[in-house]
Amino acid sequence: MLHRNAKRHRQSEQGKNGMDELIKGYQRFRAHRWPDERGLREHLAREGQQPHTLAIACSDSRAAPELIFDCAPGEIFSLRNIANLVPPYEPDGARHGTSAAIEFAVRVLKVKRIAVIGHSQCGGVAALMGDAPAQAQDFLLPWIKTAEPAKQRALQACPHDHEAAQHRCEIENIRVSLENLQSFPWLAQASAAQKLTVLGFYFDIRTGILSHVQSDRVTPLNEATA
Repeated sequence: MLHRNAKRHRQSEQGKNGMDELIKGYQRFRAHRWPDERGLREHLAREGQQPHTLAIACSDSRAAPELIFDCAPGEIFSLRNIANLVPPYEPDGARHGTSAAIEFAVRVLKVKRIAVIGHSQCGGVAALMGDAPAQAQDFLLPWIKTAEPAKQRALQACPHDHEAAQHRCEIENIRVSLENLQSFPWLAQASAAQKLTVLGFYFDIRTGILSHVQSDRVTPLNEATA
């Protein structure tokens, strides 16, 4: 598998023009995945989707929730944005793509759980901690300010170690999103009625280890405990 992925990466680097790499990926999908998934996808097209989980994850290409949780099509309603952020409940008529997806998942699809998934080496968190790319100022900085409480907590916990503070901020960022989820009244009601479970996770890109993030602890999961 590693050899195949490395070969694919080299081919991608060599052929980055037009639609070549996208079409090749589609051809692999049709040849290798579609035959196995055809029946399931036809069922989903006929009956509609009934995902069990809303995954709120980062847009980072290394942290896809469907791969982390090894889910089939139709199981996860995936919401991805910079730094896996959930803004507070603000029904003010503005353009709230993240909040709209949460509303649809909870009130229409009636998912059983919400999983907020942060990860290591998060570029959005790095921007929040002062390492914002000069080319991304129009939208990135206002958006990432949503997690300002996470930054303040991290700096308070690790005032003299920037690397440790950034790691801590990645964890606190998950907690801020979990807290903001509870500001959505219909979500809080479903959670209080035990119709909806809200969970936090942290994925280490280098090791592949997933940890459960709670308000007072971070617990690494392994194959047995998970």
